[in-house]
Amino acid sequence: MFVKISQDKYELGKAAAKVGAEKIRAAIKAKGYANVILATGASQFEMLAALLQEKDIDWSVIKFFHLDEYVGLPINHPASFRKYLWERFISKLPVPPAAFYPVNGTAKDLPAELARLEKAITENPIDVAFVGIGENGHLAFNDPPADFDTERSYLVITLEERCRKQQLGEGWFPTFDDVPKQAVSMSVRQCMKAKCIINSVPDLRKAEAVKKALEGPVTNMVAASKLQEHPDCWTFLDKDSASLLEKEYK
Repeated sequence: MFVKISQDKYELGKAAAKVGAEKIRAAIKAKGYANVILATGASQFEMLAALLQEKDIDWSVIKFFHLDEYVGLPINHPASFRKYLWERFISKLPVPPAAFYPVNGTAKDLPAELARLEKAITENPIDVAFVGIGENGHLAFNDPPADFDTERSYLVITLEERCRKQQLGEGWFPTFDDVPKQAVSMSVRQCMKAKCIINSVPDLRKAEAVKKALEGPVTNMVAASKLQEHPDCWTFLDKDSASLLEKEYK
């Protein structure tokens, strides 16, 4: 795993976006198109803004997927990840992308929605996945104990208390009781199928999770620890999120 530590989250975002953009351009050059996973949450603000500024990317040949969405949360809710991606990224592209596959957490037939997403992502193997790490070490919404074995691409996850408190702490919901108890999440195995993973993790509140994910054992109690086994994973940290690491990184 390549690890880069930046001075702050703005420098982190630029560094992550630069490498991610290089990987996207390489995929387009090799085969004429690219398939990309986008992450959401407060940790991705700077990276997504920087990615939009990258030059010489033909966005019209890119299909976008995203990691997760709350079950039962309407798309017009401030915490909706579909809303987040549309407002912060998709709608700001200079041209429409080839496709965008949002996770519909309010689908009347949720198993059918998961099947639709699984079909789409199976038919479009991922070139670059932008991800982050949660305060409890989750990858996407794969809270502990994460299912490392399932072959399913998307799962319905019951969110643990620490995860829900993180969402409250980031300001997405007015009270803890307003935070949904379930979410649709891309599985860990599906995340790991991406040819390249760009992992952006700023802020001091993530330091403990970063240490466990990067320097601890690979365990389903810290889903992001699985990233240690990926052959082309790039992790971008700031001084705060890297503050508990014991190994030397550049």
